[in-house]
Amino acid sequence: MSLPATYFPNLSALQLDQFDLMERLYREWNGRINVISRKDTDQLAMHHILHSLAIAKVIAFKPGTSVMDAGTGGGFPGIPLAVIFPEVHFTLVDSIGKKIRVIEAIANELELANITTLNARFETVRDSFDFVTGRAVSSLPLFFSMVRKCVKSQGFNDIPNGILYLTGGEPEQEISRIKAKSTIWPLSAFFTEDYFTTKKLVHLHNFL
Repeated sequence: MSLPATYFPNLSALQLDQFDLMERLYREWNGRINVISRKDTDQLAMHHILHSLAIAKVIAFKPGTSVMDAGTGGGFPGIPLAVIFPEVHFTLVDSIGKKIRVIEAIANELELANITTLNARFETVRDSFDFVTGRAVSSLPLFFSMVRKCVKSQGFNDIPNGILYLTGGEPEQEISRIKAKSTIWPLSAFFTEDYFTTKKLVHLHNFL
């Protein structure tokens, strides 16, 4: 049983097929263009796909929600989340053109109609979204300062609009420098693998 299937038992047959194909596509593409660390390829399912899906453990985005994945790199967490939430629109932003081309190719192969890509520095984006996601892009205060303007003030999901940031270590000190309310979830509460022992998901919201 695949890792997504283990932790998300309600996935449809289509979604399970998409996750299986996703792994194969990333392995193929990474052999040509280094979109994720080569040493991570053997742990793709855990270190990238399942790690991205931690966000789906704290929020089930409602249909019509808009999400910007800022500094998406190889497409994480945006592509796995787009599979889980087909009625949510994801805008994947990265300044490196070759990574955007890989993301577009993989999204097309997976038939994900809910993904838009943008080859740009995410701090230049002027559009507004319900949520902004990020995964170890920069220091949390710097990331917050660059994307806070992109978050819509009014939302309709079960948690407030804001920033959902995947990080490691102890983010409390960084959060203390940010003028926003925050919630932190240890990923070990969702996943049993040792890899997640030090991983956290931070939700910044109600910016001051």
